[in-house]
Amino acid sequence: MRNRGAIVIIENGRVALIKRKKPNTTYYVFPGGGIEAGETPEQAAIREAYEELGVHVRIQRLLKVLDFNGKQYFFLADIIGGKFGTGTGEEYTHTSIERGTYEPIWIDIDDLPSLEVRPKEIAHIL
Repeated sequence: MRNRGAIVIIENGRVALIKRKKPNTTYYVFPGGGIEAGETPEQAAIREAYEELGVHVRIQRLLKVLDFNGKQYFFLADIIGGKFGTGTGEEYTHTSIERGTYEPIWIDIDDLPSLEVRPKEIAHIL
């Protein structure tokens, strides 16, 4: 079990997600990842936003904490710099068929119910 920090970025009726493709499945996740030693959940979410999306963010507020394989902290955030889609985290440098692909993408909020978004609890809030 590992605690995670994740971000929810909403702009112009769209939400930033990571499209994950693995053999036989496609789904979407909110950008985020494990909290490293010495980090707060907020710091992890900010770091992960840069690694996965290539953007700098400012946390607005805690949106929700979920218990699933540890605590998952979801923060509502705003982009304050960087360029969306230029992440350079290990997701992009250590690829394999088993790991699948990662693609930063904007999705219309109205389309969330028709997609496999994980975790569904966060998609339902939006």
